[in-house]
Amino acid sequence: MAPSKPAKRVTSADVAVRAGVSVSTVSKALSGNGAVSRETRDRVLAAAKQLGFTARTTTTSRNARLTQTIGVITSDNVGRLTVPVLLGATETLAMNGFALLLLDGRGDPIREQQFISSLLRRNVDGILMTGAGEFSREPVRTDVPVPIVYAMAWSKDPADSSVVPDDAEGARMAARHLLATSRERIVFVSGPERDDASRSRSAAVEEALDEHGLSLASPPVFGEWSERWGRQAAAQFVKSGVDFDGVICGNDQIARGVTEALRDQRIDVPGRVGVIGFDNWDVMVEASRPRLSTIDMSLREVGNIAAGLLLKGIEEQHLEPGIRRVDCQLIIRESTAPF
Repeated sequence: MAPSKPAKRVTSADVAVRAGVSVSTVSKALSGNGAVSRETRDRVLAAAKQLGFTARTTTTSRNARLTQTIGVITSDNVGRLTVPVLLGATETLAMNGFALLLLDGRGDPIREQQFISSLLRRNVDGILMTGAGEFSREPVRTDVPVPIVYAMAWSKDPADSSVVPDDAEGARMAARHLLATSRERIVFVSGPERDDASRSRSAAVEEALDEHGLSLASPPVFGEWSERWGRQAAAQFVKSGVDFDGVICGNDQIARGVTEALRDQRIDVPGRVGVIGFDNWDVMVEASRPRLSTIDMSLREVGNIAAGLLLKGIEEQHLEPGIRRVDCQLIIRESTAPF
């Protein structure tokens, strides 16, 4: 009888599918860190036992070449988007015995290439490229002998593996939420029109309104990703006489600026106008008066999934191509309270 082939190593992603939970929840349940109900933890533990899952803590003979190190190159020098992505990635990687080496690429292609060469000299097992927002980017060089996964900013090469929030669906959720609160005269304010996120969110909002036989109360306006632009845009709508009762903003900074400008004009939020942002950036949503409803982009889950894909690519020496889109979450607060 021919010897049987060695079984494929079970990953945390396999446990997540069996237990019907996210990779992030598997990490929390198995590590004991984070809020997970007893029922969920028991389900995860049972699934792990059934599949024979064990966290990788030492290098196996089968993968003796591994250094248990992942290189991370980020273009987000502020860290507002990268930090939660990395927290999610770290959960998954640490559970499998991997450490991260973080480098700031600053969005400079030449700097990125230099860092990739440096990481390869250190024999990293894989590379995670994280962006400062949701936009397409040129892929890094193709001769890299280790798997590369892109998180947030996705590669233009369809053969690459990228993980991003489901931006468009998040914008549709925002529009449907305002419609559910009896607001039908909606306007849209976002950052630069050249940005993929602005165009994607704008188109999705219009699609959601069209589903109800509606259209924007005024053409979408584009400017900066800033509070200042939010204040300016809101004042512009009021001064031009646009009749609106809802504002969907491309990010929370713009949304906070909008609410401030409306308050200055003695327009009640949410009594007369509902305002919703995007990002769920706690500094913005909690400091705004009223507190902002917003769309959470599930950045931690983006990191979990990106790390899981990277581990799978290391194990199988092959990455699944294409863009993975992670569900966003609607967070309802006082700025869109029903009439």
